[in-house]
Amino acid sequence: MERKIKVAAVGDNCIDAYDNTGQSFPGGNPVNVAVYIKRLGGEASYTGAVGTDESGGFMIESIEKKGVDVSHIQVLEGNTAVSHVELLDGERVFGDYEEGVLADFKLRPEDIEFLCSHDMVATGIWGMIEGNLPEIITKVPVAFDFANKFASPVVAQAAPFVTYAFFSYDEESREDFNKKYQELGLVPQEEESERLLEFMKAIQKQGPRAVVITLGEAGSMAWDGQRLYRCGITECEVADTMGAGDSFIAGFLYAVLQDLSIPEAMEAGAKNSAVTLSYFGAW
Repeated sequence: MERKIKVAAVGDNCIDAYDNTGQSFPGGNPVNVAVYIKRLGGEASYTGAVGTDESGGFMIESIEKKGVDVSHIQVLEGNTAVSHVELLDGERVFGDYEEGVLADFKLRPEDIEFLCSHDMVATGIWGMIEGNLPEIITKVPVAFDFANKFASPVVAQAAPFVTYAFFSYDEESREDFNKKYQELGLVPQEEESERLLEFMKAIQKQGPRAVVITLGEAGSMAWDGQRLYRCGITECEVADTMGAGDSFIAGFLYAVLQDLSIPEAMEAGAKNSAVTLSYFGAW
């Protein structure tokens, strides 16, 4: 029997509370990636922290029902993280965020050993584990979602210890991107695509095997130190954009772990995003 690909997702989780509908869904970047890896046919675990409140039990139960290994979820005294969301014309608009017990989340030695028993570790900008990456990367590849937080100090801290770096570029993040672009001392370019390419080159030189930027309806771009790749979107009826970026990452990672090329991985990510876009909630 062929061994299944195993991905360890680690970091933040939160209850996505849709304030204008009264509905709540479990989510968070690494949680979503773990669920989507399972959906694709792989094995996945989630390592993080939930509170002793009702939402904590709901989070663990929901993730476990999807077949994700929850053996390394820490239950800490306090409240589970909540992200308040509104859905406007299919687009999610984020409101207040309550961090809860995630503020106290730290990896234990046994957690790190567990993570390194997988084929890849996937985390992100709110995952609270950037300080552990120098140790983890020596044993297993790391995927990191920097989201649209280009100017975050976590970018400089984490990038040298990441195998696949993901960013999301949109109108909201343009100012943040320009700030980081200047900080890196990059030569100004007239075309937006050229600025994005220069940025990807600069980040890739710091350590990642490849840097990927998702561009919403404009698809995605990737740079592997040799070539620039572009990929469009997979057309679909959009019900809710929640989880679309995480779906892309999961599809991409599942593909590269099967030794597919970067263009093939980008296409796999786009197809996986289309599945998630077609229904309400992340999963």
